[in-house]
Amino acid sequence: MIRVNAVLVALLVLCALAVIQSQHRARTYFVELERLKKEARVLDEQWGRLQLEQSTWVNPARVDMLARRQLGLVSLAPERLRVETLMPDRPRAGSAAQERTP
Repeated sequence: MIRVNAVLVALLVLCALAVIQSQHRARTYFVELERLKKEARVLDEQWGRLQLEQSTWVNPARVDMLARRQLGLVSLAPERLRVETLMPDRPRAGSAAQERTP
């Protein structure tokens, strides 16, 4: 009977140690999770600031102003401007489009 009690006490102590260890691990993981959530919030704020900065840098009016001021670029005179449009390939002689006409 004493042997059975000793085994049961040993099992009880082992179970208690396992519970303590699992609680400690859970607390450690919770602290790590909270730290990562805080880091994610900081990164989200930084992402928002970077998007705002990017929208400022690519503003067409700002790019135009910098091109004129720093690079000395000027607008092209309208008489020197030529706009080309791309047309799809025209059907060739003897193609199916011409054969359909009676």
